[in-house]
Amino acid sequence: MAAVYIYNSQMTFAPRPHFDWRLRTRTLALGERTLIMAIVNLTSDSFSGDGVARQDTGHTTAAGIAAAVAAVDSGADIIDLGAESTRPTSEPLSSEEEQLRLLPVLEGLLRERSQAIVSVDTYHAATARNAALMGAEIINDVSGLLWDKAMATTVASAHCGLLLMHTRGRPQDWRALPPLTPEEVVPLVQEGLREQLMVAQSAGISREHIVIDPGFGFGKLGRDNFALLTGLHQLSKLGYPLLAGVSRKAFLGEAVRAVQPADLPLAEARRTATIAANVAAVLNGAHILRVHDVQQAREAAAVTDAVKASGKW
Repeated sequence: MAAVYIYNSQMTFAPRPHFDWRLRTRTLALGERTLIMAIVNLTSDSFSGDGVARQDTGHTTAAGIAAAVAAVDSGADIIDLGAESTRPTSEPLSSEEEQLRLLPVLEGLLRERSQAIVSVDTYHAATARNAALMGAEIINDVSGLLWDKAMATTVASAHCGLLLMHTRGRPQDWRALPPLTPEEVVPLVQEGLREQLMVAQSAGISREHIVIDPGFGFGKLGRDNFALLTGLHQLSKLGYPLLAGVSRKAFLGEAVRAVQPADLPLAEARRTATIAANVAAVLNGAHILRVHDVQQAREAAAVTDAVKASGKW
């Protein structure tokens, strides 16, 4: 029997709601187009092998500034500076060590590109406080305000934008977490984010300052992440803009490994899979993509935004 294909001419994409995201000194319009956040890893042990300390041993600050400036010049809307790896085998940094890596790069970037919108990827309140004083507009807390009890009041006092991410335990715990069924993933993330939002609001962080991130790979194992990607639009019910950070994540590598040549470098092996996942995220409501490869993400987002704007498949 021949296959039957059904086309529904009324099939449309749910409109992506528009928000004005209030940062420390400015406001970003979200929803008209997908914004691109560029990852700049100031580490030697990044999971994806892109940490600038590895590339330029002994000159991490200069390499970090150069990488951040290049991301701005490539068209990234936001630069996300991070100094600590969150891979399961990584060693945690103290706030003091983190600031030694991060703050000189922040200073150098704003000296070279004064209008850059800079996010600081940290769960340490002291790092967040000093970064805001030096000009950071956004705090990207992968713990969702849970790992440093002073973080919520720090962000509120600094009036920074907040990326509030869901995580399921700490990195060293992830491999021992009990498995989830596909049906459990989105409700678990939704409930966790709801509780974290209450913490933020209790500390005085207004909803206009918050973007939520479901935390792909952060305590979600393997195919849990595909269930999360498929159900991403359901998180819009919380009433906040969404960021998706799927770039080069392990679950994408697992999905494409069987159709790839062996021994590809990680960045190359996961590049096309990342583009595909970014497209899926935007179709499912993401306002911001956090990425390693800025140009590829900009092009994929431009096409996907045009598809969404057309209103039909």
